[in-house]
Amino acid sequence: MSRLLLHGMRLLSRGFCSLGSNRISVCIVGSGPAGFYTAEKMLKAYQGVEVDIIDRLPTPFGLVRYGVAPDHPETKIVANQFSRVAKSVRCSFFGNIALGIDISLPELRQNYDIVVLCYGAESDRSLGIPGEELNGIYSAREFVWWYNGHPDCFDLAPDLKITDTAVILGLGNVALDVARILLRPISELAKTDISEQALASLQDSTIRKVYLVARRGPAQAACTAKELREILGMKNLHIKIQQADVDISPSDEEELKNHRIQKRVYELISKAAASPHSHSPTEQRELHFVFFRKPDSFLPSENGCTVGAVRLERTSLKENGTFGKRLAVGTGEFEDITCGLVLKSIGYKSLPIDGLPFDFHKGVVPNVKGRVLKGYQTEHDQAVEHGLYVAGWLKRGPIGIIATNLYCAEETVASISEDVEKGLLDGDSGAPKPGRKGLLQLLENKSIAFVPFSGWEKIDAKEKMVGQQRNKPREKITTWEELLKASN
Repeated sequence: MSRLLLHGMRLLSRGFCSLGSNRISVCIVGSGPAGFYTAEKMLKAYQGVEVDIIDRLPTPFGLVRYGVAPDHPETKIVANQFSRVAKSVRCSFFGNIALGIDISLPELRQNYDIVVLCYGAESDRSLGIPGEELNGIYSAREFVWWYNGHPDCFDLAPDLKITDTAVILGLGNVALDVARILLRPISELAKTDISEQALASLQDSTIRKVYLVARRGPAQAACTAKELREILGMKNLHIKIQQADVDISPSDEEELKNHRIQKRVYELISKAAASPHSHSPTEQRELHFVFFRKPDSFLPSENGCTVGAVRLERTSLKENGTFGKRLAVGTGEFEDITCGLVLKSIGYKSLPIDGLPFDFHKGVVPNVKGRVLKGYQTEHDQAVEHGLYVAGWLKRGPIGIIATNLYCAEETVASISEDVEKGLLDGDSGAPKPGRKGLLQLLENKSIAFVPFSGWEKIDAKEKMVGQQRNKPREKITTWEELLKASN
């Protein structure tokens, strides 16, 4: 257990004891890793906490269910831990409840002593370059949601039969996931929980070449060594990396000295570039790493509606004087990659809701250690919204792995603990807020039907039953209508 969490738990326990016999009610919005880790830490900290988790989807687990690649089942095991949290007598799950539509943030704050927003990032950053509206161009989020059976993207239907080449813009872990799914043998994918429609589309796919395009060099690659090692080690896959792209400057060497993870990533890329790759009859698929290029525009195919190529501008790294980070700037040299599919893996984006301060530039809620600030504050003027907190991507931006949310949640819970200790919550000076009872009454007054955790368990059982018949872990239900039907 971290010192931060232990300190937070001690503060939380003392804070609740100071409230006498009064319980404290907590509502967590978002049932992904950040939401469940926050719930778990709160429940462990004090017996008087009652935690409710709401989510706009009928299914819990967020990123674990809809973000983790289907060929990474070991990463999804954490859902078992989250299920134990949800089954606590002091915790309830309310699925199919959309914040800002079914229920407002002020309504939640009126009913709960503490509201923690963990609803993640459900939109995408835009490149803002010509041709971005052409057919055949998708965000990586949409594509990931499609192959993972998310009900918002089950009908995405990307055409994988009109081209042999796909271009992925970005070189983070999501970009590697997408490339791996496009290139992995269908016989291996068929044994995963990939959605039925995605499996059928990939079965007929004609894509044999995938280009991963990065603005900067291999020394600045944003992926992790584990993800990179996996794709470089795929059988019957021809890896192509230009040796010139792997040559590093003295500035790169200095940068790598201080970043052990990036150094390991660079070493893997450098080794792959130097390895001989001879074609054999079985090596039908290619993965190209293209460094020091940024997208300039998308060019249409002959029909004028579908993407036909990506125009890239060569870049070089220049010092910008901010935190010592070098930026990729264009050199005026251009080249085209002919393709029929483009996937933009340039970052997810959180969305604002009414009544919540939001930093549109960073795509996060302004906060200090999880405490939501009142608008835009300076380091010396940090007025906070007492009782309102954030965790996960909404707090720090769409970075990190699943486990990153554990430490993020610990920090937010420690802030809650300190605020309870100081008596800063609205409910401290008077009667406790109604909590779950108030939420249930509110939903009843609005005639809003929700999916409890028992409803999710019915969905879960049906998916596993159908999956077993098809030699898969589960066959995901991919439409809102069928999910709600299965939950009853």
